[in-house]
Amino acid sequence: MRFISLVYKNLTRRPARTLLTISGLATAVAAVVSLMGIAQGFQKSFADIYESHGVDLVVSRKGAADKLSGAMDGSTPAKLLQVEGVTQAGALLIDAMSLEEDEVYGLPVMGIPPDSFMMDDYRISDGTKITSSDERVTLLGSQLAERIGKRVGDDVVFFEEEKFKVVGIYESYSTWENGSMIIPLSQLQRLSDRDNQITFVNVKLASQTTDAVEKTRQAIEAIDPTFSAMPTRDFVKNDARIQIAGAMANMTSLIALFIGAIGMLNTMITSVYDRTRELGILRAIGWKRYRVIGMILSEACLLSAVAALIGATFGVICTRLLSQLPAVSGVISPHISFAALLQGFAIAIVIGLLGAAYPAYRAACLLPTAAFRHD
Repeated sequence: MRFISLVYKNLTRRPARTLLTISGLATAVAAVVSLMGIAQGFQKSFADIYESHGVDLVVSRKGAADKLSGAMDGSTPAKLLQVEGVTQAGALLIDAMSLEEDEVYGLPVMGIPPDSFMMDDYRISDGTKITSSDERVTLLGSQLAERIGKRVGDDVVFFEEEKFKVVGIYESYSTWENGSMIIPLSQLQRLSDRDNQITFVNVKLASQTTDAVEKTRQAIEAIDPTFSAMPTRDFVKNDARIQIAGAMANMTSLIALFIGAIGMLNTMITSVYDRTRELGILRAIGWKRYRVIGMILSEACLLSAVAALIGATFGVICTRLLSQLPAVSGVISPHISFAALLQGFAIAIVIGLLGAAYPAYRAACLLPTAAFRHD
């Protein structure tokens, strides 16, 4: 009997135990893949904001624990335009508001000046853009409009009395922006009681070379010691929400993987115990210790590979389903990279090997005479 055939036969001999082990490990892999996908999708949705607008640097208040809640003076964009290399500086104020009539809470609202370069990057699928003469008007992201059932000409209401007319529906490359709404900067400042304040400034540069970006970044921070200028990639990676999402995903994944490893250990050690006499026969007919170890580890690897394939598939499906839930729709995108899938597969194999290490060692150390006496 071929070695691989023996490994396969050992696993199919007790199908219930094998299926339960695969199910447990597949669940752990699915948790890892889906959580990593959600965290990556969350980061991607924020990164897409800056990439779609061609932003090179993001200027925020230095020392703010949460960049999105930081406050800068409204005159900051004018100061930045005086820096050599800066071609455009767009002010942005972000706040979380609620539309109680539509039962939407914690809705991201962006306050943008109507003449900002950022306005030019939104594709208006219905209606018109906001103009400088508009006041109580809003643009709704396509996903948000669908979620609350609003069309051009409808009203959205803040605080039960602040009515804003929907003048347009926009589409963005960013999932987060598609689930948000835009109102004139002055109106959001009034609603949030943040007079002449902005959250940060998006900056475009004349040159995008590394040296030019670094030189301009240093020049911006030299203007005011409270300024923090960061390339968009670094700004997104250092966002508190991104870091928290990643940390929670990692912690939950570790717990799931630990449970999977315990399940694998339990299965393999029980398998070795049940096959004590059989392993003793193999040792008696000349099987070396390394070959017994190889058989046990091969069984674990095969179990892990099957579990990884099932778990990765289930994880992708779960991520896509979760991204469609109303609570997170427009916040995360179902983005799972090939690297994440590969990492999930590798983790499953490592778990299998770790879980089978002791049982394999125990099997290799069996003496034929002792194995024959096993009842």
